[in-house]
Amino acid sequence: MRKLTYVLFTIVFVLSSCKKNTSEKVVTNIESNDDFSFKVETIVDGLEVPWGMAFLPDGSILITEQKGELIHFKNGIKTLVENVPEVYFEGQGGLLDIELDPNYTENGWIYISYSGNINDEGANTVIMRGKLKDNKLIDQETLYTATPNYKRGVHFGSRIQFDNNKYLFFSIGDRFNRDINPQDITRDCGKIYRINSDGTIPENNPFYNTEGAKKAIFSYGHRNPQGMTLHPKTGEIWTHEHGPRGGDEINIIKSGKNYGWPKVTYGINYSGTEITKDTILPGMEQPIHYWVPSIAPSGMTFITSDKYPAWKGNLMVGSIKFQYLNRCVIENNKVIKEEKLLEGLGRLRTVKQAPDGYIYCAIEDLGIVRLIPN
Repeated sequence: MRKLTYVLFTIVFVLSSCKKNTSEKVVTNIESNDDFSFKVETIVDGLEVPWGMAFLPDGSILITEQKGELIHFKNGIKTLVENVPEVYFEGQGGLLDIELDPNYTENGWIYISYSGNINDEGANTVIMRGKLKDNKLIDQETLYTATPNYKRGVHFGSRIQFDNNKYLFFSIGDRFNRDINPQDITRDCGKIYRINSDGTIPENNPFYNTEGAKKAIFSYGHRNPQGMTLHPKTGEIWTHEHGPRGGDEINIIKSGKNYGWPKVTYGINYSGTEITKDTILPGMEQPIHYWVPSIAPSGMTFITSDKYPAWKGNLMVGSIKFQYLNRCVIENNKVIKEEKLLEGLGRLRTVKQAPDGYIYCAIEDLGIVRLIPN
C-alpha cells in the first residue's frame, strides 16, 4: 500500500461585493490519498445551522435553518419562505430535514421533518409535506406526529429519505429516554419508520398486524439517527446514528430488525460509566461500522457522479464534533478505509450529491459549499 502523503494547504478567501451573496471561499492544494484534488466554493453564505437542503429542478436550493427558517436560494439571492410551521427550537430541536417527492415535477410535494406539536409538555418529531408557491409553503399536511412530547431538547433524529418504491423513510431519536422507548414497538422514538407519501401506512410494514404496535415502525433499537441515504445499487436504506460516548454506528436497515440500543452498544455513558457489558446479543443487528471515539455523524450520501472518479461508490459522512467530511471507502458492505476532508471549516451538518453531480456540504456558521474537482 502506497504511503499516505499529507499535503499542507492554503485557504484563500475571495471576497465579493456582489449583492447576490456569491462570495467564494476557495480551499486550494487539497489532495486525497487517491491523488484526487479539488477546491471548495461557498455557494450560499451567511447561514447559522443549515440542517437540510433539497435541490429544485430549476437549480435553486431549499435550505432549512434549525432556528425555524426555510430559505429559497435562487440566482444568488436568499429569500425566506413564508408560512413555515412553528418549531420547538431548543437544543437539537428545530427545523430539520427536507426532501422532494420522487414525482416532484408532477405533484410539487416537499417533505419536512421538524420538532413541533408544541404544548406544555414540550415537543416531538413531526413529518409534514407542503408545496412551494410564490415563496409560501401552502397545502400543508401533517403526515406523522411522534408521541408523547418531552421537554428535553435532544434526540429528535431526524432524516427523511424516499426509497426506489417511493416509500418515505424517516428517523426519530429516542428522545433521551433510552430505557423505555427504543426497545418498545408500542411507543414512538428510537425507531426508523416507513410510510406512504400521503402519510398512510403500508400494510406490509413489519408490525402492521402486531397488536398495540406503532404500525409505521420499520426497525427499532436506535438511539439518534441523523444520517440516512439510499444505496445506489441495492436500493437499501443506510443510516448512521449517534452513540453516547463512543459507539456511533452505520447500519443497513432491514424490515422488523432490532438494532440493539441500549441493550448492546460500543459506547459508554458521558460520565465514563458502563451502559452494558454487551456489544453482541442474539436477535440484535450489528452495525457494519462504528466509531470510538464518537465523531457525532450528521448527513450522509453515496457518490455516484463521474465528476469524482476516484470516489465513486464511496460513502460521505459529516462529522459535527471534529468538523470534517469523512470519506468512507466501502467494500462488501464494510468500511475498509476512511479519509478526513474539509477539516477545520466548521461543524458539518449534512452532505448531498446534487443533480448537477457535485458534492454540496452544509456547514454551521459558514453556509453551503460545493466541492469542485481540479
